[in-house]
Amino acid sequence: RGPAGEERLPGRAVALILLLCVSGVRAETARYSVPEEAERGSFVANIAKDLGLTGEELSARQARLVPEGEKQYFQLNQHTGDLVVREQMDREELCGQSEPCLLRFEVLLESPLQSFRAEVAVEDINDHSPAFPEERVTLKIPETSNPGSRFPLEGARDLDVGSNGVQAYSIAPENEYFSVSFGSQSMDEKYVELVLEKALDREEQAEVGFSLIAVDGGSPPRSGTTQIHVVVLDVNDNAPTFTQKLYIGQVLENSPEGSVVLSVVATDQDAGPNGDITYEFSQVVGQSHSAFVIDPVSGEIRLTKPLDFEAAETHELSVRATDGGGLSAICKVLVEVVDVNDNAPELVVSSFSSPLPENVLPGTVVALFAVKDRDAGANGKISCALEDQLSFSLRPAYKNYYELVTVSVLDREETARYILTVIAADAGSPPLTTTQTFTVDISDVNDNVPVFNQTSYTMYVHENNVPTVLVGAVSASDADVGPNAKVTYSLAPAQPAEQPPCSCISVNSENGHVFVLRPLDYERVRQIEVSVSASDAGSPPLSANVTVRLLVVDENDNAPLVLYPAQDSSPASSELVPMSAEAGYLVTKVVAVDADSGQNSWLSYHLLRATDPGLFAVGAQSGEVRLRRPVTERDAVKQKLVVLVRDNGRPPLSATAALSTLLLKDFSDVRLPHSSLAAEDEGGSLTTYLIISLVFVSLLFLVSTAAFVTRKVCKRKELKGEHVLYGTGHLQSGLADAATVGTLPHAYCYEISLTTGSGNSEFKFLKPIVPSLVHCTDAARRSRELRTPNYCDVHNSRSVGMKGIGTL
Repeated sequence: RGPAGEERLPGRAVALILLLCVSGVRAETARYSVPEEAERGSFVANIAKDLGLTGEELSARQARLVPEGEKQYFQLNQHTGDLVVREQMDREELCGQSEPCLLRFEVLLESPLQSFRAEVAVEDINDHSPAFPEERVTLKIPETSNPGSRFPLEGARDLDVGSNGVQAYSIAPENEYFSVSFGSQSMDEKYVELVLEKALDREEQAEVGFSLIAVDGGSPPRSGTTQIHVVVLDVNDNAPTFTQKLYIGQVLENSPEGSVVLSVVATDQDAGPNGDITYEFSQVVGQSHSAFVIDPVSGEIRLTKPLDFEAAETHELSVRATDGGGLSAICKVLVEVVDVNDNAPELVVSSFSSPLPENVLPGTVVALFAVKDRDAGANGKISCALEDQLSFSLRPAYKNYYELVTVSVLDREETARYILTVIAADAGSPPLTTTQTFTVDISDVNDNVPVFNQTSYTMYVHENNVPTVLVGAVSASDADVGPNAKVTYSLAPAQPAEQPPCSCISVNSENGHVFVLRPLDYERVRQIEVSVSASDAGSPPLSANVTVRLLVVDENDNAPLVLYPAQDSSPASSELVPMSAEAGYLVTKVVAVDADSGQNSWLSYHLLRATDPGLFAVGAQSGEVRLRRPVTERDAVKQKLVVLVRDNGRPPLSATAALSTLLLKDFSDVRLPHSSLAAEDEGGSLTTYLIISLVFVSLLFLVSTAAFVTRKVCKRKELKGEHVLYGTGHLQSGLADAATVGTLPHAYCYEISLTTGSGNSEFKFLKPIVPSLVHCTDAARRSRELRTPNYCDVHNSRSVGMKGIGTL
C-alpha cells in the first residue's frame, strides 16, 4: 500500500503487449514491476499470457530473454511462461536516485524469428535510513541575530526515493531558541534550516545543543540523527553569500588530470577575519568527490582524474563558504561531462544459423544481431554495412537490430563457405568501427547427377573366356559431397520396348568393375550392349546411364570345314582325268570354310599325301587340284589324295579332304573303275572280319603254347625286341593303325592275288602291306628257328585266294 493506503499494483505487467499485426514488425513495449531485493524465483509476470501464447508454444519456439545490459536479472520458464527473478536487485545500486528504475530486455522467439520488448520497473522499498553528512554540526551564531533568522543545514540524504525518502525533520529535545524548517524550493532542491525563535544571549547561554532528527515516509518509518552544537558569537553578523546559488560547469570526459572545471565565488560584508572566506566541499552521503579538488582560497575546482561519461553524465557537488567569524553559506555545483567518441560500437549476436542448406530461398535470415554504442549523440549513432558480398545483405529489423539475409540462390559446388564481414561504425569524429565476422558454411543438397568420365565405354573379351573375367570398369563422379556423392553402379533396367539386359554381364556396385559371368562364343554373339546406371545416395537419389559396348574377340576355336568334296558320301565319288591331260589340268577344287573371323579364317591348302605325290599339285590359296605333270601309262588308274586344309590361327587348326581320281583313256569305259571301287570298298569290310578272326586264332595259339613259352623265355624276349612292323611313309591304313596300337598282338604279312578278269568281281582285296620280300624271308627264318609254321612264302601266281598269312 502507498502512503495514502491505496492498493498498489501487484508485481505484474502494468501494460499488455500489443502483438504484431504483420510478421516482422516489432510490438509495443510491455511494462512490469517488481520490488527491489525480491527473492530469487519471485514471480514477476506471465509473459506467455501477455503474448497470447501457450507454454508449449514458447518452448517450441525456443523463447529466451536477451538483456539490454550485461547482466540478466530475470529468467523465463519456457514451460509455463512465467517471468521470475533470477538475481536479487538493489534499486539504489542499479539506478541511484533516478526514478523510475527500469530494466529492459528483449523476448526473442525462434522459428519464426520474432522479438518483443519489455521493461521491468524496480520499485523502491524502505531499506535505507536517512543519514546526515556529519554526525556533529557546529554552528556559530552571532548573538546579534534577530529572531526569525534562518541558518541553513545540510539535509539528511536517504538513498530511497519517493515516499521512502526524507519526509520530516524534528528537534529533540525541544528548546525555546530554535525550530526546524523543511521544504522544497524546486522539484529537485530541498532545504533544511534552523529558525531562531528567540534572541540569543551569549552571557545567558553561550552554547546550545540538541539533536536534529530526519524521518522518512516508509512503513515502518526510518530516521537519522545528527548533533547540532550552536556556539553563540559575539559579533560577526554577516554570513558569506555566493554569487550564484547553482554553478554549472562542463568538462570533456577525456580532459587530463588538473584541468579547471569552474570557480565558485562567495562574498562577506564583514571586515577583517570575519570577512575572510574559505571554501571546502560539503560531503554528501553516497557521493564521492575524489575526482575533484577545490582551492580553499580561490574556490577553483580542478580534476584529480579523467572522467567517464558512460559511468556518470553529471556530478553534483556541494561547496561551503565559511568566513572568519564562523558564518557559512552553501552552494550547489553541477559538473556536466561532455561525451567524447571513445567507445567503439558493440555488436551482439542474438541468433546465427550455420551451416545453411544450399537450396534455401533468397531472403532467408542467417543471423540477427544488435548494435549499441555507449557514447551519446552522434557518437552513439551507428550504421552497419556488409563488406563485398553479393549473395548476402543486411536489412534493419527494428530499432538497433539488423538481419543478415540471403539475396540470391546459393550453390555449394561453387562456394562451400562464405566469410561475411559486418562493419559497424558510429558517426563520431573520427568515427570508430567494430568488425564482426560470420562464417557461413553451405551444407550440401543432392542437386548434381553423377557424371561418367566417358560418354560411352567399349570393352573387349576373348571368346571362350573363363567365368567372371574382368573386362573393364566404368567410373562416374558426383559434384556433391557425403552420401550425396557416394556413387553405386548397376545394370540399368531395360525399357518395356527393349530386350532385357544380358545376364552374362555383371557390374560391381562399389567400383564399377564390369565382369563377364560365363564363356562367350564369337560365332554366336559378337557384340553386347548394356546400359549401366550410376546412382548417388541422396534423397531422392539421382542417376545417370551410360552405354557399355562389349566386343567379343575371336579365338581360333573352329577347325576348317570341308564343303566339297563331301566327306560323308559312301561310296566316295571319284574325279575322272583323261590320260591325255597335260600339266596344269584342273582335276577338282577343294572348298572349305572356317567359322572364325579375321586371320583365324584365312585358309591354306596343302597336299598331305597321295598315291603319286609327284602327279598332283594343290593351290595354296585357291584349293584347286591340278596335274603337276602329264599322265603316263605307268601311273596307277586309281589315285588317292589327302588334302590338308589349315587356318592361320595361333595355334592353327586343320581338316583333311580325301579325294579319289581315276585316270581313264576314254570316259566311255567309266563302268569298270566304278565297279572296282565298289569291290574295293567291300574288300575293306572283308579285311575287317579277317583281322577279327586272326585275333581269336592268335589268342588260342597263345594258350596252347604257354608251357613252351616258359622254357623259351629268353628267346621270346629277343623275339619281342625284334618285332617287325610294316607300314609306308605315305599310307596310313586301318590295319597299320590297329597293329600300332596293339589290336593285333603280332605282325602279319599277307598278299592278295587276283585272277585274270577279276576286275569285275564283287570283291577287291588290298595289296600286301609289306615293305619288301626280304622282310618276309627274315620273318620266315625266325619262325623256323622257333619251330613254328611259316606262311609268308610269296607266290606270284594269278590264282584267286591268299597264298600265305604271315608268321607270328
